[in-house]
Amino acid sequence: MVSDNEFKENIMCVVNNDVEGLLVARNCYGESWCRRGGVGAFMMLARKWDRIENQTEKCGWDIFDAIKQFSGKEGVLDDIRDLRRYLILVEEYILRMEEGKCHGSKTT
Repeated sequence: MVSDNEFKENIMCVVNNDVEGLLVARNCYGESWCRRGGVGAFMMLARKWDRIENQTEKCGWDIFDAIKQFSGKEGVLDDIRDLRRYLILVEEYILRMEEGKCHGSKTT
């Protein structure tokens, strides 16, 4: 098991990469992810989950094996990353619509 400090550093690395990735995507695509409303946003999330589920099923539902077997740009870890970022977009959008709940909020 890693120390709390190392764990925090690892998590911050993931979070910082997500922030950078989301900024790049936002500059390229704007808010196209929510252009078709809540149903379209849900279907986008479902599509990413379906990809993860499909690849993981082929590995007996072992997500760690699936990540090893299906690696690279179109791999499971890439889909996990995309799904996590889309979930962040959904949460940020809702918090923004609730007038400023996002700024400095420590909502759990």
